[in-house]
Amino acid sequence: MAVRVQTEDFDVGAESRALQAETVGGIALFVGTVRGLSSDEGVTAMTLEHFPGMTESELERIEAEARARWPLEDVTIIHRVERVGLTESGSLLTL
Repeated sequence: MAVRVQTEDFDVGAESRALQAETVGGIALFVGTVRGLSSDEGVTAMTLEHFPGMTESELERIEAEARARWPLEDVTIIHRVERVGLTESGSLLTL
């Protein structure tokens, strides 16, 4: 299991391939990205705040809840903080 809270963008494909190399079976992905609301009201970025320690603890709680519900081989959770630009990945959950 990996829980990471970070400021830098990440490669969703690379994260998925790394998990796939270590497990068998299927992989479920949730990827959160920043997107504009419409062509008239362009969103260019979001600033995500967090409380160090509390954020990681909550992500670990979510991971434990998922493991209690399903027989998971491995879990990766990445959560971005600070400035996340348009089309960048803000979060990743792989099961």
